[in-house]
Amino acid sequence: MTIGEQVAITFDDVLDAAEQVKGVTNVTPVFTSRTLNDLTGREVFLKCESFQRTGAFKFRGAYNAISRLDPDVRAAGVVAYSSGNHAQGVALSAKLLGIPAIICMPTDAPKVKEHATRGYGAEIVFFDRIAVDGEAFQYEVARERGMTVIPPYDNRHIIAGQGTAVLELLSAEPNLDAIIAPVGGGGLMAGCAIAAKGMAPRIRVFGVETLGADDTKQSFDKGERVTIPPPPTIADGIRLRTPGDLTFPIMQSLLEDVLVVTDDDVLDALRFVITRMKLVIEPSGAVPVAAVMKGLVPDGCQRIGIIISGGNIDPALLSTLWA
Repeated sequence: MTIGEQVAITFDDVLDAAEQVKGVTNVTPVFTSRTLNDLTGREVFLKCESFQRTGAFKFRGAYNAISRLDPDVRAAGVVAYSSGNHAQGVALSAKLLGIPAIICMPTDAPKVKEHATRGYGAEIVFFDRIAVDGEAFQYEVARERGMTVIPPYDNRHIIAGQGTAVLELLSAEPNLDAIIAPVGGGGLMAGCAIAAKGMAPRIRVFGVETLGADDTKQSFDKGERVTIPPPPTIADGIRLRTPGDLTFPIMQSLLEDVLVVTDDDVLDALRFVITRMKLVIEPSGAVPVAAVMKGLVPDGCQRIGIIISGGNIDPALLSTLWA
């Protein structure tokens, strides 16, 4: 299976990524809840990337991409822009590989993610998300420092690395009817879709976004990438204005649909997972749970695998959930 005209990303790339990150990334657990099953009328399996190193799936793709750089290029260091999870994935990967890392981080990034990124040894350069294009800014920093940019999603090795989460999920639960994941730039969603279709061609794949941050849904419906205003959603990990150049054609080809939930739906799902399943997850990770709880997944999808993208919730938000 080959997707897109600009870059060939195949199921073999995901399998190769699994070998590259083996022994470095965690094989994260899959949890179920009888209460969630009763509530939704489905069998729901949560692949909890909140238990991944750095607390999110992003470490998979970051390590796969950085570890493949030519040694001389890698030694000069890497640059990335991120609101937090990609930042931590790049920072830890760089630390493990013994190279410097600079993270271009928006000023409104959750403090817990900022502190964790610094803890992995990365240098942080801040920018205003509203006034500055983060993608362009990271390239400016990279040119000044002679470093290599590691994109958050538009990179074949990033995409393939993220897909390894679904390899693990379907190895643990091989008879799923559907895979559901949150959509930001699309790296996780694209990689998971390639992995899912490679392992089980008949499986149905859905992305989920929040209302107001539904750039992929709008692009999906229009048949081309659209750009939306800066989204104010509580799910900071999916605050993207347009889907990725490489990821969007993959999603167009392999996703059945992109579902949309509200921030209130996400908060309800967040409270449920924390209180009933005793799992600490972040709002972006609760987005696909919200879609299943709201009954948005089509009939016929009885056994559903959900990718919980991460668990790096801002403690300030956590303290207000039951206010």
